[in-house]
Amino acid sequence: MTVVPQLKQQILPQHVAIIMDGNGRWAEQQGKPRVWGHKKGVEAVRRSVSFCRELGIRSLTLFAFSSENWRRPEEEVSTLMQLFLLVLQKEVKALHKNNIRLKIIGDLSAFSDKLVQSIKKAEALTAANNAMTLNIAANYGGRWDIVAASQQLATRVQQGEIQPAEINEALFAKQVQMAEQPELDLLIRTGGDLRISNFLLWQAAYAELWFTETLWPDFDQQVFSEAIAAFINRERRFGCTGAQIRELAAENKG
Repeated sequence: MTVVPQLKQQILPQHVAIIMDGNGRWAEQQGKPRVWGHKKGVEAVRRSVSFCRELGIRSLTLFAFSSENWRRPEEEVSTLMQLFLLVLQKEVKALHKNNIRLKIIGDLSAFSDKLVQSIKKAEALTAANNAMTLNIAANYGGRWDIVAASQQLATRVQQGEIQPAEINEALFAKQVQMAEQPELDLLIRTGGDLRISNFLLWQAAYAELWFTETLWPDFDQQVFSEAIAAFINRERRFGCTGAQIRELAAENKG
């Protein structure tokens, strides 16, 4: 698409996260079982990964399965787990071929041994890749992430490694998921709902939010481009005034 070289000339987000919502509704609109929508959603994942790789975006994080999704019907959860395993085994070679590192973020303790082993194997295969990182959030929740980070810091205090007074935002940020990656710039949600659903609560503090009515299986390069264009056109102030940001930008250009 001609939009790609145009976007590359702009200031692009280095880390994009997507709440992939609408698979079930998409399937119902087609008169199909909800699981059909999840399977079609895999194609949208491929398109999104390819688009980010082409643009040079450093990290893409996809919300695949939340800690709250266990509440869904047992049959749907079981199918999702099977689909996760199959996609993991099938797609990892393509990711590796394209120099993309795969990282699974979330609490893996609830998954089967077979799935955990597949995750570890896929992560090990792609560990040295450096063109882009694809993070898949599975059994992930933003509150879980913050609690887990707090527990790690509490353990370090208990062991005498640090003092409570030494804990600040910078130290805490090193304990949450994806601490070694670029800060989250853009959070996208498909499916029309206007909430972030316990996703990346810490990481999204200064992220730009963008919502679309498009259901996830229909999410393509055109819709993704609209999100990127919206990001480019926004003025990110990080608590400063617009005048301060423009002044800083002028100094950098100089």
